[in-house]
Amino acid sequence: MTDAATLTDLKAAARTAAFARRKAAHAVRTPAAADSLCAELRRFAGRALAGYMPMRTEIDCLPAMAAHDGPVAVPVILGPGQPLRFRRWTPASRMVTGDFGALIPVTGDWIVPEVLVVPLVAFDRRGYRLGYGGGFYDRTLEGLRAQGPVIAIGFAYGAQEMAEVPVEPTDQRLDLIVTEREVIAPGR
Repeated sequence: MTDAATLTDLKAAARTAAFARRKAAHAVRTPAAADSLCAELRRFAGRALAGYMPMRTEIDCLPAMAAHDGPVAVPVILGPGQPLRFRRWTPASRMVTGDFGALIPVTGDWIVPEVLVVPLVAFDRRGYRLGYGGGFYDRTLEGLRAQGPVIAIGFAYGAQEMAEVPVEPTDQRLDLIVTEREVIAPGR
């Protein structure tokens, strides 16, 4: 069994390597990634979607969010240790910088998403993701899934794949992973 300190070290090392791979992939980004996500999201037309405002070298999901046929929201961090909330977003939304530097809408209804496009640092084919370490998406997915079915879609460059993400009991699995190369359905 892996102790907490060892798991923390494993995750930190995995993040460092994954950030480097993501940065390299981002330098040669391709529109195929956004096209793949748009195609996948058509299956969820009419459902409330939560995307994210890409930061630094995160893969850009904005074209898919703008094309979605249904309400779209982006995450708002309320505070450390809390789940995310989601505020309605459109391409015309007036945005401000929120916690951790992410852009958030100034105003808008709060939405409970049925489908989430989740940013990540690394992923594996089991459906696990490595995030930034704050646990926001894990807490949020756990809470949403307790209320009913929710689809979590990891969106990443194929280069962000690793053999096995180090996991702990609180880590939530993704239902799909979309890259510029393929759509991965863990467990299917």
